[in-house]
Amino acid sequence: MSLEMVLEPDTSAVADGRRADRDLALLEALRRHESTAAERLLTTYGERAYRLAVGITGNEQDAEEVVQDALWSVVRKIDTFRESALGSWLYRIVANAAYQKLRGRQGQRRDVSLDEVLPLFDERGRHVGPTADWSARVDDPSIQTELRLALTAAIDELPAGSRTMLVLRDVEGLSNTEVAEVLGTSVPVVKTRVHRARLFLRKQLGDVMTTVNTATALERPRV
Repeated sequence: MSLEMVLEPDTSAVADGRRADRDLALLEALRRHESTAAERLLTTYGERAYRLAVGITGNEQDAEEVVQDALWSVVRKIDTFRESALGSWLYRIVANAAYQKLRGRQGQRRDVSLDEVLPLFDERGRHVGPTADWSARVDDPSIQTELRLALTAAIDELPAGSRTMLVLRDVEGLSNTEVAEVLGTSVPVVKTRVHRARLFLRKQLGDVMTTVNTATALERPRV
């Protein structure tokens, strides 16, 4: 996930037709049960399916198991495929399997409540208090590693549902409609939760930048 996603959220629509065209040959190969079809499915969607699975489960081993089971399910059940996009179908299978894995694990940590950590807003939806513009510093090599670590930690703190929507929307590039279809929810819910997740990430990175700026100021030699 790029820092640009947090700083300038993507507002462009996904080209459904291009994705359908891209997957058409793969879909036909799967339906014909070609010997290389499963490998092509893994090459095309394996990494993206893994990112989604690890985003939900928060565990690499669980994510690997989820992806293996999901890809095998697609191969076995391809004759039942009746949806508009192969990717959306696969993501739904991955998401369902990952949530089952998450529910089956005992002693889960409490997910952070976004209401506890989001910036404050007034009745008109405006930020309460000034917000520092630190976006110009994200290209500074001296702080990029720190920002990436902070971004990863912030994403991990998101509730599983919001984290999943964020990954599908901003990493995988699905449209709000596609995300809603994959997760069986409504477009307004997706828009709201993705927006709140982005705000949370911006706030967390803003806190990091405030610390970095303070440390930088203290390190400057006094004249």
